[in-house]
Amino acid sequence: MDTSTDNEIVEVVNNGPGAAPPSPPSPPKEDNPALRIRPAGGGPADSVMPRQPPPPSGGSARNPRKAHLVLRRIEPWSAMKFSFVVSLVCFVVLFVAVAVLYGVLSAVGVFDSVVETVNSLTNPDGKATNAIDASAWFDPVRILGFTALIGAINVVLITALATLGSVIYNLASDVVGGVEVTFSEAE
Repeated sequence: MDTSTDNEIVEVVNNGPGAAPPSPPSPPKEDNPALRIRPAGGGPADSVMPRQPPPPSGGSARNPRKAHLVLRRIEPWSAMKFSFVVSLVCFVVLFVAVAVLYGVLSAVGVFDSVVETVNSLTNPDGKATNAIDASAWFDPVRILGFTALIGAINVVLITALATLGSVIYNLASDVVGGVEVTFSEAE
């Protein structure tokens, strides 16, 4: 039974250890000592919560609430910062993955086999005239350098494209109204 009116707000009172109990402006309308009723329009907003109806008497859990929201705007500065951090993390992951993969393939001897095969195909007589030096292709400094270059280009491109995407989304959102999203309360 809800006995509140439209100009009353339920306030949650935290009476921790050593705290003096507050004196309510009007007598409480329920037996719960953590709730008191006060007139609307006063006090800090973060300590005020609307009155919830009592749970149904049957022990059944209530259904989760749903909120239908519309994403109207994505701040370009925020999108740029977020995409920059994500692309930096991807760059580090790429660099470490290439370094580990290079170490494993080098330890197994894959690069030595490839160099021998290329040298035997391009230099059948064993003479080094105009031969291709395949061992320079698989130098770790060269491999990791190219990886760093590609990763840096990816960081710049991903950041720029995400920022541009947020600007385009904002322009499209002004025309069609944004993306509708439904959130559901966790059970």
